[in-house]
Amino acid sequence: MAYDALVLVSFGGPERPEDVLPFLQNVTRGRGVPPERLAEVAEHYLHFGGVSPINQQCRELLAAIREDFAAHGVDLPVYWGNRNWDPMLADTVAQMRDDGIQRALAFVTSAYGGYSSCRQYQEDIAAARAAVGPDAPLIEKLRQFWDHPGFVEPHADAVKAALAQLDPGRRDSTRLVFTAHSIPVSAAATAGPHGGRYTAQLEETARLVHAAAAPDLPYDLVWQSRSGPPQVPWLEPDINDHLTALAEQGVTSVVVSPIGFVSDHLEVVWDLDTEALDTAKQLGLDFVRAATPGTDPRFVAMVRELVEERTAPDGAGLRRRLGELPAWDTCPALCCVPPARRP
Repeated sequence: MAYDALVLVSFGGPERPEDVLPFLQNVTRGRGVPPERLAEVAEHYLHFGGVSPINQQCRELLAAIREDFAAHGVDLPVYWGNRNWDPMLADTVAQMRDDGIQRALAFVTSAYGGYSSCRQYQEDIAAARAAVGPDAPLIEKLRQFWDHPGFVEPHADAVKAALAQLDPGRRDSTRLVFTAHSIPVSAAATAGPHGGRYTAQLEETARLVHAAAAPDLPYDLVWQSRSGPPQVPWLEPDINDHLTALAEQGVTSVVVSPIGFVSDHLEVVWDLDTEALDTAKQLGLDFVRAATPGTDPRFVAMVRELVEERTAPDGAGLRRRLGELPAWDTCPALCCVPPARRP
């Protein structure tokens, strides 16, 4: 099938202090997050001058994708639109329409299934197209990539590099800790066509990275960045609680690998590099945080490979994956839609 553009779709983030609270209000609209929690999270952004790293990381990824496309003869313009802040996706879709784009693919900066990590982006695309009107280009989301070598291998090499910074004499008391964004337990239960898709994919990514990086070490998958009302159960344990438990078990050193993320945005540089690091220091743990893929050439090439899966005549034969969970190119109808919102 012919496509005439790729659009990078991401979360978005503020780039000025005065944007922080409006941005957070966009993110949490309709979720019942109390104002005091918004104020608390706003301080995390203000700690970094009110600038989220994510937009600049998207710019760098855009430039790398364009360079990779040009080097490999992929003749597609690449656009960028966000869910929660400028450049907003609806504005980007309008620009695509004005440029004559009729059918595009979307690469979303989230590797996993689930409502917030996949289905909501589908809804964002649909809402942006509806806002633009009947002449809006058709936009189809590329598949989830939790087990693609271009995602797994950079994470694995980052874990190896992080382990090299620790005392090898303490390897017997070293542990790997993989983290991802926590979500409500109810959302985890309904993720994917049969439920449990988000946690199952993360467990598989953790297994793949562990096997490639340090199969001799024990590892755990834990959660970070909870943001919902306190009365709603979310996935646990939290990274900080888990570090406390590990210290009590005699662990001396940890490598924390944020496999839930594609780049070092705020949930990484605050929740891990600031809060979790402080927790580890208080506990006397040696702590190294592994890097995320960012613009690793293998990750950038993965974007092109996902496009080629959909555009090449033998696209199905081009699929590269390391895991065992079933995958699909197009999400089933109502996949990850909470039961209360289903017709």
